[in-house]
Amino acid sequence: MTPTARTRLALLLGDPVAHSRSPAIHNAAFEALGLDAVYLAARVEAAHLGEAVAGLRALGMLGANVTIPHKQAIVPYLDALTPVAEAIGAVNTVVPQPDGTLLGTNTDAAGFFEPLRPHAATLDGAEVVVFGAGGAARAVTYALLTEVHPARLTLVARSPAKATALAQSFAALDLHGVLHIAEPTLADDHARNAALLVNATPLGMHGAHEAATPWPAADFRPEQLAYDLVYAPAETRFLREAAARGATPLVGLAMLVGQAAEAFHLWTGQPMPLPPVYRALGA
Repeated sequence: MTPTARTRLALLLGDPVAHSRSPAIHNAAFEALGLDAVYLAARVEAAHLGEAVAGLRALGMLGANVTIPHKQAIVPYLDALTPVAEAIGAVNTVVPQPDGTLLGTNTDAAGFFEPLRPHAATLDGAEVVVFGAGGAARAVTYALLTEVHPARLTLVARSPAKATALAQSFAALDLHGVLHIAEPTLADDHARNAALLVNATPLGMHGAHEAATPWPAADFRPEQLAYDLVYAPAETRFLREAAARGATPLVGLAMLVGQAAEAFHLWTGQPMPLPPVYRALGA
C-alpha cells in the first residue's frame, strides 16, 4: 500500500532492531485488511528513549512496540500501565488513549503461552528452567506462574542479584515457593530434569550471539520441550541441539506472532489476519 496524507504510523522502539520481523508482520496485516497504516522499526539508544516516547505523543502515533533493552526502562515515561504490565514490570506495547495519554501493556506473556497450550497438562506440576532474568524472562515467569503452576521454576542467570530481584517481584504470585535461582554453572541438574527449557536471553540471536546457547549440554531428553524466544534465525543452536537429541523444539516465531496479534488488536480493534502474516514471514 502507498502511504497517504492520512496514513497512521506504528513504531518498534529498540536497539538493535535491524533483525526485527515485526514490520513484516504488521504491514502484512494492515495490507490484508486495507488499513491505511504503516509499521516501521526505529533504533533508539537508551539515552534517547525519553525523547522517543515524547515523539509518540507529539506525532499522534497509532501505537508502538518496545523491545530489548527498553521494556523496563520505558515504564517511567508512560502515563499508566495495565495490570499485566504492572505485574510483569515490563512493557512491550504502547497504546495511545483518546485523551492523548500513553498506556503501557505487555502482550509477551500471552504470546509466549500460546504455543504451550497443547502441553499445559504436561507442565502442570513439572520442573521448568528459564534462562535469563530480563524483560522477556519476566513475561515468561508471569505466564508460567499464572497458567501452568510448575512444581519448580528455576531462573538461570549470570547475575544472581538480577534473578533474585525478578523472583522477589513475583512473590505475590509464587504462593507455593516454586521460584528458585541458579547460576549457569550450577544449572545442569535442574535442566536435565526439566520438562520445559526456555531461552529468554539473546544467546543464539543473529549476529554476534548466533553461535551461542544458554545451555551447551549434550543431554536433552526426548520428553523435554525446548522453547527459544529468539526468532532470527528460526533454528538456533539451542533448538538444533535439542532436536538432535529427540526433544521437541518450539520456535520463537509463534510467540512473536502471538504477541503482535494482541498488540494489533489493541491498536486497531480488529483481529490480526494470520494466514497473510505467516505468508509474509515465509512460514
